[in-house]
Amino acid sequence: MYKQKLVLVGNGMAGLRCVESIISKDPTAFEITIFGSEPHVNYNRILLSTVLQGNTSFEDITINDRDWYTKNNIQLFTGETVVKIDKETRKIKTDKEREVYYDKLIIATGSIPFILPVTGVDKEGVIAFRTIEDCQKMIETSRKHKKAVVIGGGLLGLEAARGLLNLGMEVNVVHIADHLMERQLDSTASLLLQKELENQGMNFLLKKETQEIIGNERVERVRFKDRTEVEADLVVMAAGVRPNIQLAKESGIDTNRAIIVNNYLETSIPNIYAVGECVEHHGIVYGLVKPLYEQGEVLAKHICEMKCTGYQGSVLSTQLKISGVELFSVGDFLGDETTKSITTFDELDGVYKKVVFQGRKIIGAVLYGDTKVSSRILDMILKRQEVSSVEKHALFQSPSMAEGLIASMANHEIICNCNAVSKGAIIGAVQNKGLTTVEQVKQCTKASDSCGGCKPAVTELLAYIQGDLSDQAEQTALCSCTTLTEDEVVYKMQLQDLTSVREAMDVLGWENTGGCSTCRPALSYYLGMIHPEYEIRQQTLFINEQKNATVQSDSRYSVIPQMYGGMTNAKDLRKIANVADKYDISQVVVTSEQRIHLMGVKKEDLPGVWADLDMPLSSKYGNTVQNVKTCIGEHVCSCDKKQSLLLAVDLEKRLEHVSTPYRIKMGISACMHNGAGSTTKDIGVMGIERGWEIYVGGSSGRNVRAGELLCVVGTNEEAIEIIIGFIQYYRETANYLERTWQWIERVGLIHVREVLFDNELSQQLSQRLEMA
Repeated sequence: MYKQKLVLVGNGMAGLRCVESIISKDPTAFEITIFGSEPHVNYNRILLSTVLQGNTSFEDITINDRDWYTKNNIQLFTGETVVKIDKETRKIKTDKEREVYYDKLIIATGSIPFILPVTGVDKEGVIAFRTIEDCQKMIETSRKHKKAVVIGGGLLGLEAARGLLNLGMEVNVVHIADHLMERQLDSTASLLLQKELENQGMNFLLKKETQEIIGNERVERVRFKDRTEVEADLVVMAAGVRPNIQLAKESGIDTNRAIIVNNYLETSIPNIYAVGECVEHHGIVYGLVKPLYEQGEVLAKHICEMKCTGYQGSVLSTQLKISGVELFSVGDFLGDETTKSITTFDELDGVYKKVVFQGRKIIGAVLYGDTKVSSRILDMILKRQEVSSVEKHALFQSPSMAEGLIASMANHEIICNCNAVSKGAIIGAVQNKGLTTVEQVKQCTKASDSCGGCKPAVTELLAYIQGDLSDQAEQTALCSCTTLTEDEVVYKMQLQDLTSVREAMDVLGWENTGGCSTCRPALSYYLGMIHPEYEIRQQTLFINEQKNATVQSDSRYSVIPQMYGGMTNAKDLRKIANVADKYDISQVVVTSEQRIHLMGVKKEDLPGVWADLDMPLSSKYGNTVQNVKTCIGEHVCSCDKKQSLLLAVDLEKRLEHVSTPYRIKMGISACMHNGAGSTTKDIGVMGIERGWEIYVGGSSGRNVRAGELLCVVGTNEEAIEIIIGFIQYYRETANYLERTWQWIERVGLIHVREVLFDNELSQQLSQRLEMA
């Protein structure tokens, strides 16, 4: 059977959603070829801001991997741009001289960033925020430069600014209007948003019009038309996008602001269609994902020759993707003389709600601080539903009163607006297919697959259905000695006030009464966290609690004189040398942690070695905070090392003998030369001109991992406070033997920052570590 040749120009979200729908409706009708200018498979461009903010990776936002294209017999050409459409011969040509014939052609070229037409935009350090490459450029720039200017105080600009803050940059947001997101918010909601983002570290320059970008080869400053200036190492253009219609115009397809289409997404040329941000329908160009998906669904039905009513336009809604901010707006939120509104403003809790009515029907709303009713409001607007007094009251309940909102929703109400997934559809999928996690729900129903704004609602619905937070992976038993999970073991140990490993095994019904190498150290660690006075004694490893020696593989012992910060003096060096001679210790080793190990000590010589050394000893065997690696003065660098050494000494003294879920390696580099390899440590500190950069979650093992920038601080005291808080929070919330990077991936770097940057929580963590 002859298959029609379908060519899609553009490998973005709108075009691919249309292709997915075509395949689901008639998988054998078309031989499909897709061209994408970017060198990637299809990814979720909406979530680029979450990649920049550190919440997700590129792999997390990939929608269709290469296996999907292969499985569906789709020929994909990435990094290749269609430059010509020959309407007469039905043939397209690419910038690589490739020619492909088509029976049906879909143009989904999306949009391109609007770059302000000012002097200096061609300088190094001026970029847009549109692609994954733009994200990578910002991340790379943040490692060398610290002053960023974002031009545009709309949705995209604010999300970019939040990501740059997370990368440790100083961020100024420039906006031409007098308040942020003026197209989506009224002045009250905008001011609340501005105050919150200022608290997070952003600075705003409102009512500013850019005149010139100044610098030699690289941007140095931005000058405004009021003659003021601001310093900048990086300028991000986030002032909007323009439909990408060049190909269509050059091909003789009717265009205005975008490619003109009818209700069936047909262009002015037969067998050529258009969908997405490059489309103008009844004078409107849509730039949000929900309308683009709706267009794709209509086009898929039409191209598969199925009956449909055609595309009738969409109601626009906006949700901001910034940690710590709940914000939603939809429809006509300003109103006019023909409308009435209900407004509530809880200034104490920072909750603002405004709902605009025409008669008894909602036509628009702005929600700040509590967006739980956003799905219900949008559903009412779409259905032009008259709102009863009871329903009206429910919309303005306080957050604490609205906890059961998901449970009270009707099954036909929409949970995921982007993909039009109802509560009933999710319940059916969970019950019929045994789904237990948000990820599984996303794969099966596409709920939370686009902007991600409905993920909390999906999670709450799963909790309602199953009685637990099912977006977490199913826990398994701690080990084969028990059927209890790790969380259950810790909970029962706390509940029953168990104080020893033996007691825990007996009371909790251990099947293997002697335990194993997995559970014994885990129980010991958790007892130490529950009871700070509890001391873990590993008699097989340490001879003496005060003066330690570590057993070697040859049954001899290793003794490590303590040298805080890797520093010592002539007197102590003579002691060490004399002890080595006296007790015939032939193996005297200097390690990468800048410590001297006396190796091969006989057991009977240990008391004499301790007595003759008469100095503090280090015992970093096992899961503890290890000695801090420093850089003393390599030939490539002559910077001042004093502050880095003082910081190392202070940290080692504060963290000595602190047990952790897994051993923690630390490095302190005095400058950007990174002599201590700080960026591949569990905790790394690097000196910069204005203080210290603190990195976390690195690993220098077989599979090297780069640490992520936690924050930038100005003084040694601030660095110590952040590091101590990080370690204690890791101790309290990580699973036994869970590495710092695994823990960060599980709980999220943004969450860790939120805890550590809360002064009260940070002080409590510090106090609890002092008790350890």
